This record gives sequence, C-alpha cells and structure tokens, in this order.
Amino acid sequence: MSATLTPRVVVVRRRSELEELLALHGTRAAAEWYLRERGRDLAEVVDRHEALQAALTTVAAAVPADWRRGAVDRDDLPRFLFGPEDVVVAVGPDGLVANVAKYLAGQPVIGVDPEPGRNAGVLVRCAAAQVPALLPAVAAGAAPVRRRCMVRAALDDGQELVGLNEVYVGHTSHQSARYLISVGEGGRARRERHSSSGVVVGSGTGATGWCASIARDRPGAPRPPAPEEAALCWFVREAWPSPVTGVELVSGRLDGAARLELTAESDGLVVFADGLEADRLALRWGQRVHVGVAPGRLTLVEP
Repeated sequence: MSATLTPRVVVVRRRSELEELLALHGTRAAAEWYLRERGRDLAEVVDRHEALQAALTTVAAAVPADWRRGAVDRDDLPRFLFGPEDVVVAVGPDGLVANVAKYLAGQPVIGVDPEPGRNAGVLVRCAAAQVPALLPAVAAGAAPVRRRCMVRAALDDGQELVGLNEVYVGHTSHQSARYLISVGEGGRARRERHSSSGVVVGSGTGATGWCASIARDRPGAPRPPAPEEAALCWFVREAWPSPVTGVELVSGRLDGAARLELTAESDGLVVFADGLEADRLALRWGQRVHVGVAPGRLTLVEP
C-alpha cells in the first residue's frame, strides 16, 4: 500500500434483485404483480434487498473518517481505476469477489456476505460487523490473508486477461468452436483438432464452481488443485468426434509454468473470465491463445 496516501476503501456491489425489477417495471406494484404471476412473493425480494443495504450501511460506517472512499457497481468494473493504496470491500455473493479480482494488482479484498447461510461463503468470508476491526488491520498489514491462484489467457497479439475462477475459450454463442489444442512443449506436445462447446480452464478456487459441475460427469477427471496451489485444471466441453476432430485430449492439469495452447480454426471465438462475457477478447481464425497460471494472486482477507 502507498506510504504517501491514506488508504481508500472501495466498496464493490451489484444491484439487488429488487433494484433490477424496479429498473425493468418502474414501480413496486408492477414488480409485485410480475412476481406474483410467477408464484413468488415480493416480500422475500425486499428482505434480501434490505439485508444488502444493511450490510452496505455497516461497511460505510466502518471507514475511518480520515480515509478516502470509493464505490463501484459490478457492471462498471471494466472502467474503474483501482489504486495501489486501495482496500476493496466486496459486498454480495461469492461471485462478486471473482468479478473484481481480475482488475486488481494485489490490493487486499474483504469479501462481505450480506446474507449468511444463503451464499456458500467461499470468497465472502466476513460478516459486515467484522469490517470495523478488519480495516485498520489490513492497513497495518496485520490482517490474515490467503493468496489465491489465478488464471491468465494471453493472445499472440499481446492482449491478455485474467480470472480468479476460470477462463472460457469458445464460440461467442457457445455453439461449436473449431480449434487445434496443444498441451506440452516441443516434441512432447500432444495435439488434437476439436469441434466442441469450448474449453474451461479453472483454478483451485474455480474447481468448486463451473469446473466441479463438469468434473462430476467426467470419468477420470483430473485432481482439482488447492486454491493457493500454482496449478489449474482444464476441460473440453462436449467434444464432437468426426473424421477430422478427436475426443481424446479433453481434460488435464497444468502445473507450474505449463500452458494450454489453442489455435482458432473458426471465426467468432472469444475468451472471457469468471462469467463476465462483456469483457472479452476476440480470437480470430489462425490466432493462438495460451492459458496458464497468472503471475498475480488474489489477496483475500480472512476473518
């Protein structure tokens, strides 16, 4: 953290379901009718919104008077500039921490669960009431942290992106993507042409999410890495056998500096991380992308 600037607490949030309903329907009455027609009750949506607001209020009150403040909605993360002295407080579901992780460079993140018992709590590990004690400890470098491995995808033109959970490479509409996949180096590299629904490369954190759902239906799935381990697991989705495409090279692990290489053999392919499809890279015919362990880590504050 910078020694010349006071810390800035940046609160990251996403719109509640109530806010999204009001943006779509205009009034609570219209939103209530919409939910009732679908067998749902507005009261439950309001309760969840109020729980989020209560957590945000508690976090705001915890910021020391002489510290600077910032706030950003999840949708605006690609346009927000984080500083080296920032302390990030993500208030929401676990996925919100993953959404912000890719835009950071080692800044500490406090994940706050506004609805304990509803979220898994893998990344939002703190209650709002713990934030007043955590902030000064983080600023002093005394707070316990875990440095979680991340995934990096780098195109051959220099563009790159990182993700905490996973990186997806495939067609923008998730239809068949054609590419040449390569694992290993030099003469020991294994290669295969594929027509598939894309490739998912996940970290130890992501191994409990999308990768876990794929692995459950995949006999002989690779051992998932631990969250802090410099290793990744990867899976090809729905590989299609044909005279020119194979189905043998469809899963594995990447340890240390190992990388997975894909060369696009169709147009319309994209690369995105952690479900943020709007913030993506385009992979055109003949371009290559390398996916491996990212050099940076997520610094996640422990309660």
